[in-house]
Amino acid sequence: MRGYLFAIAATAIWSGNFVVARGLSDSIPPVSLAFWRWVVAVIVFLPFGLRPLIAERNLLKPNLRYLVVTAFLGITVFNTLIYVAGHTTSALNLSLISIIFPIFVILLMRVFYGERIGVRKVFGITLVITGVIMLITKGNLAVLMDISFAVGDIWMLTAALIFAIFSIQLKRKPKDMSIWALQFSLFIVGLIFLLPLYVWETRMTAPVQWDMTTVGSILYIGVFASFAAFLLWNYAVMSIGPAKAGMVYYMLPLFSGILAFLFIGEGVSSMHLISAVLILSGIFAANHEMPRNKA
Repeated sequence: MRGYLFAIAATAIWSGNFVVARGLSDSIPPVSLAFWRWVVAVIVFLPFGLRPLIAERNLLKPNLRYLVVTAFLGITVFNTLIYVAGHTTSALNLSLISIIFPIFVILLMRVFYGERIGVRKVFGITLVITGVIMLITKGNLAVLMDISFAVGDIWMLTAALIFAIFSIQLKRKPKDMSIWALQFSLFIVGLIFLLPLYVWETRMTAPVQWDMTTVGSILYIGVFASFAAFLLWNYAVMSIGPAKAGMVYYMLPLFSGILAFLFIGEGVSSMHLISAVLILSGIFAANHEMPRNKA
């Protein structure tokens, strides 16, 4: 249960990250947004992660390849691609493509780890996808016929695949390394990879429009969507596995709708409630395991 609660909390926090990705698209370039996000995350993590990292420094060199690959995928590339996609595609397309991530996890777990895809899981996924599509289109499926695809859709699709690989990588974390040392080292390595891209972008684009909205948004994604959410997600993946945690990720549109209701006054209709029932029922059906009969 704790693993599911961690996954739900991380997903709730990340729902605000998509809002920031779209809301700041005109005021800060994507790499700069990602760079300052992880600068804030590293600073906030410093009091918690420095001591464990120093204590476990002898584990860094033997696991350097794992740390570099995982940090590059999950920290440097994944969120940067979301911010890049937010500049060139619609919110509808971003939402639709983001729900592919858990499917990637299930398929990759099947290919590389032989995890079984049963009828119950397929049924649950079908319920969830139906609920998400109804939520996004507000029950008007004809909207899907009018979708036009842009280069941002390719970036978002790539981001979904990368996050699936990242989540599977977390399951393979070094056994003797604590979650604090692991996460802090990933943040640092990922930020180092972002630095040259940030320097290049600052020379190629207009200066950032710093204001209270930009600073507040970066603080939110740095403290909550990075430090807090990634710790919660890592705990969830290690507890219940990437496939089950990935199914909880389908709740992201529900949390986005709740935020829209609370902060910008968007109404809640019966379609939202029907979609919520479908999504939650699908997650339960896909993740519920029948008790085994004891001989």
